[in-house]
Amino acid sequence: MAKVVKLADIASVLNVSTVTVSKALADKQGVSEEMREKIKVLAKEMGYRHPSSIKSESNIVNKNIGVIVSERYLSQYTSFYWELYQNVVTQGSNKDCFTLLEVLNRQDEKNLVCPKIIREKKVDGLIIIGKISKEFREKLYEVSQVPLLLLDFYDEKSQYDSVISDSYYGMYLMTNYLFEMGHKDIAYVGSLLATSSITDRYFGYCKSLLEHGVKVREEWVLSDRNIESGDIIINIPKNMPTAFVCNCDFVASVLIRELNKNGYRVPEDISVVGFDNFLFPSLSNVGITTYEVDMKEMAIISVEAILEKIQGTYKGGIKVVEGQVIIKESVKDIR
Repeated sequence: MAKVVKLADIASVLNVSTVTVSKALADKQGVSEEMREKIKVLAKEMGYRHPSSIKSESNIVNKNIGVIVSERYLSQYTSFYWELYQNVVTQGSNKDCFTLLEVLNRQDEKNLVCPKIIREKKVDGLIIIGKISKEFREKLYEVSQVPLLLLDFYDEKSQYDSVISDSYYGMYLMTNYLFEMGHKDIAYVGSLLATSSITDRYFGYCKSLLEHGVKVREEWVLSDRNIESGDIIINIPKNMPTAFVCNCDFVASVLIRELNKNGYRVPEDISVVGFDNFLFPSLSNVGITTYEVDMKEMAIISVEAILEKIQGTYKGGIKVVEGQVIIKESVKDIR
């Protein structure tokens, strides 16, 4: 086991008192700025950690973190949520925690059957990945005796904490990019209210259109799924836009195949952008320009948050994780 660095160890190297070291690290008066900086630099180099932080970590190791994902999000082997879950497992392991997954089937969700990992009290905290029904959420809040965290969606009730990607601003940037490439006739693909992310991305799209003086056309806001089953179904419009913004890359890949069936080429005839930067390569014959969601950072923040909630030190709220625009091959410059 590595030696715990004490104040006396730092004081001995710099030939000062432990009181001086303590004041410097606590940013208290009575120490010159030059000495304060020396002490802080040396403390970092030696790996000094405040006793309270060591005690804090000792209270949260070896916890069991439960994860619930609805089966409707896992029907595709390329599921974004499988990847997000794997990131949560990795980050949990980094914190010496075990992660237990329970896939929520449609019947149990409909009948409000409490998850087994909650009934049998197998977990110390619970992360819900992807939106589940309001009724089921309320049931969980009612019966669960452990802290809860929502990942990749949020509840309209502000007291429930969540970690989400920046859906609104991300889709705003993607739509702006299409305008920069000369497009003005732009459609949105995503079933509104299916998830909070899809709806937020729609509003980001609307903001960009509004700023460019373009009205939202109802026939260019396309549903993309059966909300009950999660099956992706897209009917392309009769009057075609020059570009589509899709709520995720998988939907973008389905749209591209549908366009190809109808004789349209991407990007030669129609431009398409997605969201997530997560797609199995064989699902699209063209690289999809997209907004990359930082899944690793979302997982890091989620695991840290649920552990802090277990410990009772978490400052609640919605944590928004930024991403970045990734330019690939699916947009044509028509300026």
